[in-house]
Order: sequence, then structure tokens, then C-alpha cells
Amino acid sequence: MKLQHYLGGLEGLDPAPLETRVFVEPWEERIFGIHTAMMALSPQLDLEQTPSTFNTEWTWADLRKGAEAMNPFDYFKFRYYEKWLGGISGYFVANGYITQAELDARTKAFLASPPALPKGGDPAVDARVKQYLLIGDDPKRERSAEPRFAAGDAIRVADPKSVDHTRLPGHLRNKAGVIDGVYPDAYAYLCDTGPDGIGAAMPVYCVRFDPGVLWPGNTESNFTFYADLFEAYLEPANAS
Repeated sequence: MKLQHYLGGLEGLDPAPLETRVFVEPWEERIFGIHTAMMALSPQLDLEQTPSTFNTEWTWADLRKGAEAMNPFDYFKFRYYEKWLGGISGYFVANGYITQAELDARTKAFLASPPALPKGGDPAVDARVKQYLLIGDDPKRERSAEPRFAAGDAIRVADPKSVDHTRLPGHLRNKAGVIDGVYPDAYAYLCDTGPDGIGAAMPVYCVRFDPGVLWPGNTESNFTFYADLFEAYLEPANAS
């Protein structure tokens, strides 16, 4: 969650329009379907093999990295599924499924004379997608080590280097808080975030913050801010 993806507390931005429809245009449903199929066919899942030629790993993290890699001004300009379309297209080019020139040519031809879109697919692929929708992505794992912190512990949020993607909101970095609760089991993200610190499954905490610490001089009274954070993002309050 880089600047354009987590604005926590920034002022001077125009109000965001409230769009209550899940899909604004029909093509957005197809983009959602393409993403779901890519998730289902991703090779890290232990599911039945299919004749699909899609053979590279795709997770929610890859989708989010595509959006976060956009120029911030473009990020605000495009709608939700337009960002998905850009991220998915960029992934197919980067992984050699299609060249940028081929993509540009097909886009131009489609816009000039939209063809009838095919319906149906390979039964084996359809079966794997349906199975994926039943099992989903479960990030919960059995805990292999005791949590580093306990309820009531004073902590400080770390400031890890974020290369592609981070699960740490920007406005919490380097801020002090208190452990409000420790969730059972351990949890992993959908992929290793590298220097950001999320890899193997780890404890996750509900952390309580004084809003006056997060936004000094610009808060209302009588409320508390809570955030669920991976253990990798937390340090003891007295850490040097």
C-alpha cells in the first residue's frame, strides 16, 4: 500500500465519488472472471492439471502490485477494474504470453470492430476454476512459535523497505501503539513480500493507537484507532 493506495489522513483531496455498483460496465465482469481463472490455474495450487497454457504464478499480490506500480496520477484517473485491466495486461506482457506490440495491435483491431466474444471453455479448466472457488485462499496456518508480544505490550511500528507491495499502512509507520489482542494461529500473505518482511506464517495482532499520535492536533476526542498487523511490522516500544 504505497502513497496512492493508502491515503490515511491526507487532507486537500477531492471527495471520492461513491459508486455502489459492483460492476459498472459489462466488460468489468469479464476482467473479474479472467483474474479468477488466473488464480485458479496458478501452479502453486495442488489441483488437477488442465490443458491450459497458463503456467506462471498469479496471486492477489500480483494484481495489487500492478495497480500500485502505476503513476499516482493515473491511479486516481482510472476506475477500479480499469486498474485491474492494466495490471493483468502488464503481467501477460512481462511473462511472455503476448508482446506489447501484439497487445497494441489486438486492442486497436478490437476497438475498430469488436468481435463476438466466445462463450464456454474447456471442461477441465472450468472444473478447476469451480474447485478453486470452493476452497479459496486460506492464509491461516498452525502456529509454530509463540507470539513475540502479548495483550497490553507497548510497541512501535517498524518502517520496512517496500519494493513491490506492503501490507503496512503508511500512516502507521514509526508510530507507537499497544497490543489490544493476539489472534489465534498464524497467518501468511499470498506471496513473500521480500524486504517488507511477510514470508512464512506468523502471529497477527490487533493494535490499538491513540489517534492523537497518528494525526497530532487534528483528531476528534473519545475514539480509538485499531489496526491488524503482522508481527514482522512490530518492534518493542523501547527498541533502539
